Amino acid sequence: ALTVRFITRRFIGDYDPTLEMIYRHVAVIDGEMVHFEILDTAGQEEDSLQIEEKIKWGDGFAVVYSVTDRCSFDEVMRLCFLIQHLHASPKRGAAAEQPPVVIVGNKKDLQFDRMVSTQDGENLSKALKIPFYEIS
Repeated sequence: ALTVRFITRRFIGDYDPTLEMIYRHVAVIDGEMVHFEILDTAGQEEDSLQIEEKIKWGDGFAVVYSVTDRCSFDEVMRLCFLIQHLHASPKRGAAAEQPPVVIVGNKKDLQFDRMVSTQDGENLSKALKIPFYEIS
């Protein structure tokens, strides 16, 4: 839903969140045309090699969890460390910079179903030195 909203500027609630999709989008950012290829993994990876290949594919990452699902939040630290590790590998060269990463807590509007506090997200963000946002 986050990716579709970014591309269409509309919320579309009727979609299959378990399907992996690649979206292509062009946007003007700071006066410059940017071409995006966004891989929405849907968080269904069971094989660590699949996860690693997808992380190697990316140049930037939004690590998204649901504030109504503690297990999804518990995966954030592991994924952020994996991103850092894979993008710091010798295969990428000594001058390889870390890709931009943000942590995003989704479903902020579902306060009665909340299992992860805003403070939990902020604390993790500070510990990992990665920007954090909560959205709906």
